[in-house]
Amino acid sequence: MSDSPGKLKLGALVALVVGSMIGGGIFSLPQNMAASAGVGAVLIGWAITAVGMLTLAFVFQTLANRKPDLDGGVYAYAKAGFGDYMGFSSAWGYWISAWLGNVGYFVLLFSTLGYFFPVFGEGNTPAAVIGASLLLWGVHFLVLRGIKEAAFINLVTTVTKVVPLALFALICLFAFKLDVFTADIWGLGSPDLGSVMDQVRNMMLVTVWVFIGIEGASIFSSRAAKRSDVGKATVIGFITVLLFLVLVNVLSMGVMTQPELAKLQNPSMAAVLEHVVGHWGAVLISVGLIISLLGALLSWVLLCAEIMFAAAKDHTMPEFLRRENANQVPANALWLTNAMVQIFLVITLFSNSTYLSLIYLATSMILVPYLWSAAYAVLLAVRSETYEQALAERKKDLIIGGIALLYAIWLLYAGGVKYLLLSALLYAPGAILFAKAKREVGQPIFTNVEKLIFAAVIVGALVAAYGLYDGFLTL
Repeated sequence: MSDSPGKLKLGALVALVVGSMIGGGIFSLPQNMAASAGVGAVLIGWAITAVGMLTLAFVFQTLANRKPDLDGGVYAYAKAGFGDYMGFSSAWGYWISAWLGNVGYFVLLFSTLGYFFPVFGEGNTPAAVIGASLLLWGVHFLVLRGIKEAAFINLVTTVTKVVPLALFALICLFAFKLDVFTADIWGLGSPDLGSVMDQVRNMMLVTVWVFIGIEGASIFSSRAAKRSDVGKATVIGFITVLLFLVLVNVLSMGVMTQPELAKLQNPSMAAVLEHVVGHWGAVLISVGLIISLLGALLSWVLLCAEIMFAAAKDHTMPEFLRRENANQVPANALWLTNAMVQIFLVITLFSNSTYLSLIYLATSMILVPYLWSAAYAVLLAVRSETYEQALAERKKDLIIGGIALLYAIWLLYAGGVKYLLLSALLYAPGAILFAKAKREVGQPIFTNVEKLIFAAVIVGALVAAYGLYDGFLTL
């Protein structure tokens, strides 16, 4: 079984998790965090994130082992526990989050290239959009050649991008100054940061963004050589990435002060290393980021297509998304995904969509799938489903699932009303595909409860649309 042709082994699954989590976020982390919080709030926020995300990693591991028949991860859990529309919404939200994140990656990639070639500016100039479009379709045709081949390239880029991160951590460890780190622990010297509670809340969406991808292995569960590797890959990937994130963030705050970090241009890791060792440090990090983003783009293009394909296989999405090419790649799902990325790349020319505003929106879209996955784990434990002979495990999983659920609810609160409304605007049009999928199997579109949920989504979408028109909401 472990040598099944075309199947993904543990190393490839871990690389998919690490590769999709380590994208651009970590390279911008010093500035992103310092713009939201002081040292003390950052440490509190990381403690909450570590516990919350670890419980989510355990949730994905538990569900992969207890429900091996549910392929496709996040969306399949929502569907099994809470009905077809919730399942569809999770798949739709996850898919939008993934390709929106790719748009953010392209903006950051060409912003980084702007360090060497000013014509690319902040990543949203005409030259940058043309360059990003060419790269997008290059990756598209590479993935069309086969999932396993693309996963191997992802493994290579994952190993390559970890090297500059390890070097950064090592150099900053020796440059770390305790007096800089402790100078203004609670951010009192920067009144615009707000209270410690506000600071913790404001940094939360950034911490979620850098962990998105934690569910990567569970999305590819049907392509894993061994089912048990899915849970292992999730936990190994999480711990590896957490270590790098905390080191990069905390060590930076002992090299430069919070106000200095907050003013840096992204990728801010480059500026931090330049501060310590000179110009070659910025070049090293910029090159590392370019390799990292190329690998992450590949991971996320794979994940985007796979979630739509998996959802189409069990009639959650319309049938046309189920078509595979001769290389067993979900071609229609891939074309739809990259067409959306292309449209939004063009939109960045006409709006002020920066990397940060794109990732906040992408993050808010993924909170719903995470919430339903945690809720499903709690539901299984409450019902004792799959726990007939394992009472001790049931209690443990109930506690872990409960913490993960509370964390997911806290994240919705931390994201704020603005991103909740903008999410509703993106969730609403999905009902067209949901209705098409239901018609194909001759079923009524909504149950009575789902009608109420959809009505709430429509109200939120209308408020958001008016907000964007009137100007009280901005992208």
